Amino acid sequence: MLLFAVHCACGTGPYQREALDQAGGRLGSLLGRSDLIPSQGIGKAVAGVLRRETGTMTKPIAIGSDDAGFALKSVLIEWLVENGYEVRDFGAYSPDPVDYPDVAVELARAVAAGQFDRGVLICGTGIGMAITANKVPGVRAAQAHDTYSAERARKSNDAQILTMGGRVVGPELGKHILAAWLASEFEGGASARKVDKVKALDAELQ
Repeated sequence: MLLFAVHCACGTGPYQREALDQAGGRLGSLLGRSDLIPSQGIGKAVAGVLRRETGTMTKPIAIGSDDAGFALKSVLIEWLVENGYEVRDFGAYSPDPVDYPDVAVELARAVAAGQFDRGVLICGTGIGMAITANKVPGVRAAQAHDTYSAERARKSNDAQILTMGGRVVGPELGKHILAAWLASEFEGGASARKVDKVKALDAELQ
């Protein structure tokens, strides 16, 4: 496992700007902030709010990708490191072809073993990574391409792994999605009963 950061410069079209505006509004609502400017990116100010709201994580964040998710993963690693998070990289370590199941299962097993509380997996769509990670007993991986889904993945489903598609979301929207997920915690309540049933299925079917 390696720790590294690569900056990816990508443009933002009208559709992506609209998505970022929606994402920023959602994140601002989540944090009780009305002064976020999504088109300018999250930046250290927002990350500081996130860390004050959620506290300092005691375990590193695990992250991995295949070749299709390598560019977005590099951007997210850079953002995490810049904002004080410890990160463990499970690969890919270059844009050369890598099979997503190999990365997903290694990271998911580490999460299930308690080495990491949170993990992020990125492939072309996020679908293959989610399917593979969810094969590991005890893991709840959720694909999210908007901030609301990312928030609910934690608050309602207690998902320890977030998956995204490097061919679906741009770098700035990806940062907003990751930030919303990191800022959220499992709420329990009526969702606790449902998550307990999922955990029971893990024990029954493994």
